[in-house]
Amino acid sequence: MRSKMRMVMVVSLLVVAMVSAASAADFSWVKDFNIQAQADPSGFKARLAARFKIGGAQIDTVISSTKEPADAYMVFRLGEMSKRPPEEVLDRYKTGQGKGWGNLAKSLGIKPGSPEFHALKRGHDLNGGDSGSGKGKGKKEKKEKKHKNDD
Repeated sequence: MRSKMRMVMVVSLLVVAMVSAASAADFSWVKDFNIQAQADPSGFKARLAARFKIGGAQIDTVISSTKEPADAYMVFRLGEMSKRPPEEVLDRYKTGQGKGWGNLAKSLGIKPGSPEFHALKRGHDLNGGDSGSGKGKGKKEKKEKKHKNDD
């Protein structure tokens, strides 16, 4: 009986470790994002303003109310995705701190398995690229590009 209990404990710990590792991979872009934003705060604010078409006062309010630059970006991005004002997202961010982006997104109507949520996990879209939109080049677009280059 004791060996069964040990086995159950070991399996449980392994499952918890695997889930934790998978969760750490989610939003893995955040660390580098924060480093870049902190290295160039005015550039970061300008990119936020251009990307979300918002003014400096609103940006300053959100940045001063969040822990990290990526948190501010996520407030604006989740507001955009959920069609809610950043102030509402910020309120939910403050009351739900420590519960994770998945819970915050879910509370705003963004389903954890949805394409929108997967786009959030993959990255941001501030650097002129589209790394967070989930809109990569499909097979058809790649073939068309290849054929153009062959001409």
